[in-house]
Amino acid sequence: MEENEHLQSITSYTEENIRHLSDMEHVRTRPGMYIGRLGDGSQAEDGIYVLLKEVIDNSIDEFKMGAGKRIEIQLEDDLRVSVRDYGRGIPLGSLINAVSVLNTGGKYDTKAFQKSVGLNGVGLKAVNALSIRFIARSVRDGQLRETIFEQGNLINDQTCSTDEENGTFIFFEPDNSLFLNYRFRPEFIETMLRNYTYLNTGLSIYYNGKRITSRNGLEDLLNDNMTAPGLYPIIHLKGEDIEIAFTHTAQYGEEYYSFVNGQHTTQGGTHQSAFKEHLARTIKEFYGKNFEYQDIRNGLVAAIAINVIEPTFESQTKIKLGSLVMAPEKDSDGNPYPLSGISVNKFVGDFIKENVDNYLHRHPDVADVMLQKIQESEKERKAIAGVTKIARERAKKANLHNRKLRDCRIHLNDLKAPKDEENDPRLESSIFITEGDSASGSITKSRDVNIQAVFSLRGKPLNSFGLTKKVVYENEEFNLLQAALNIEEGLDGLRYNKVIVATDADVDGMHIRLLMITFFLQFFPDLIKKGHVYILQTPLFRVRNRKKGVYETIYCYSEEERLAAIKKLSPNPEITRFKGLGEISPDEFRNFIGKDMRLEQVTLRKTDAVNELLEFYMGKNTMERQNFIINNLVVEEDIINEN
Repeated sequence: MEENEHLQSITSYTEENIRHLSDMEHVRTRPGMYIGRLGDGSQAEDGIYVLLKEVIDNSIDEFKMGAGKRIEIQLEDDLRVSVRDYGRGIPLGSLINAVSVLNTGGKYDTKAFQKSVGLNGVGLKAVNALSIRFIARSVRDGQLRETIFEQGNLINDQTCSTDEENGTFIFFEPDNSLFLNYRFRPEFIETMLRNYTYLNTGLSIYYNGKRITSRNGLEDLLNDNMTAPGLYPIIHLKGEDIEIAFTHTAQYGEEYYSFVNGQHTTQGGTHQSAFKEHLARTIKEFYGKNFEYQDIRNGLVAAIAINVIEPTFESQTKIKLGSLVMAPEKDSDGNPYPLSGISVNKFVGDFIKENVDNYLHRHPDVADVMLQKIQESEKERKAIAGVTKIARERAKKANLHNRKLRDCRIHLNDLKAPKDEENDPRLESSIFITEGDSASGSITKSRDVNIQAVFSLRGKPLNSFGLTKKVVYENEEFNLLQAALNIEEGLDGLRYNKVIVATDADVDGMHIRLLMITFFLQFFPDLIKKGHVYILQTPLFRVRNRKKGVYETIYCYSEEERLAAIKKLSPNPEITRFKGLGEISPDEFRNFIGKDMRLEQVTLRKTDAVNELLEFYMGKNTMERQNFIINNLVVEEDIINEN
């Protein structure tokens, strides 16, 4: 009897269970395979920016082929985007297939598109399928064809005569049933567009009427992004299919920007690894001294861009180069490529060895400044060598005994990536930095142990402004945190994608936030620049009302939200003011550190004037700062009195 019941409980599997999905249906069903994460636009890696990038990539490829030096981009209400280029235009007879049939496109023909970013005939199709409305318009030689789609379904197609210039127009509005509550962030788009112009000198991009262009390529990129002054003029070298730029600054760590065929490879890859290795080796050989690579690269800010024929990326989102060679052996007609069989490592290494070595011989003044910087880094490293060794051992023991770190199971630097990038748990790996046993206890009991770790601070961290890196090893809190993040030798080993400072929303909590941000700015600025540091927003109030035996609860993150909640839940709702994270029960805390947790990303740009800000707020207790505090306290008291 039990066996029969078991057999009956097995779900049937027949021909009716076999489904065939159209190309558009497949993209909508498995979006992560095509664009990675979905997201809401609050992070630069979210899917809506991938959609925009896929459209712009096609326009950039036209420019690279010598067709069209102008691209116009309009953002409407932070919800929808249009891109107009003045290239050759998609062949009219193939327009529908080019935007709706997978594995269809001109990028398979390397004679029509050489060294392009788009390779797999996927980009525009994914944009089409994942948009509530998508318009593709192509103009060629006096004829215009326009197609309109909704959620990947063709609803209109017409052709007419026109006097418009040749080119392609794409409009799309992401589907808000997939990208929930999304908004385009204009600053993310502008950063993306500036990167395109750095890699394509002579190109003009008009973003909502504002012209973006670059005359000096990667040199402009470094000048626009460095948050500390260069110690010597930027070394900018160009060759066939390669361009590099670099300088040293007085800041700690290393900072890299890498590109392949105009694509910003934010996770690096074979070209960036080759650049780091060969640059350090060439500089070491130039001076003829036994320098450590870490001393040579300390304070380095650098960029590399290469062009590869038929590059292999580790995913459709193209953020990490996997190609080992510059070009395959032959093209589709059987003709050999000029760079066929040459490894990326050798290509980059040969260029750097010849050109950097020559530059340093021709510019002894630059070579002298660089030597001084390397020697200073070496001197500091040796001065703390003993402290470092002891600190490493202490960190290992602390982690082993779980005194400070409650680790998670999945980390950013785990090697195996899932096929569906949207569900890649490595990208969600995070560590909460919190203060006090009660707060860390609440988060520890509430967290997802697979992807969320907790690091517990003991009291307020040290103000590290103006101190040398020796303090990172001498101070137990900083030493153990550095070991937990695994960033002693750079971001390549970073274990968590998000480093989240989680403190109370009071004066002490704010002070701890500032101290932690100061620490990162001082010693690991690239951690902030690469978008890994966040502040956890937790509710200040809980407003609830009991109706029919069930509480209706609203959590409020500001006074305005509290007043709105009281109005909604009246009469006489129960109001709780959370004074600290430790007062929030683990059951409630799950609401605040789950998928919908509110995070404020810490950013760092050249215009932030970081050194001046740190000097004013975290430096010596000057009379100027005392007056600033007194004046602002008066303003705050006035506000309280008015209320």
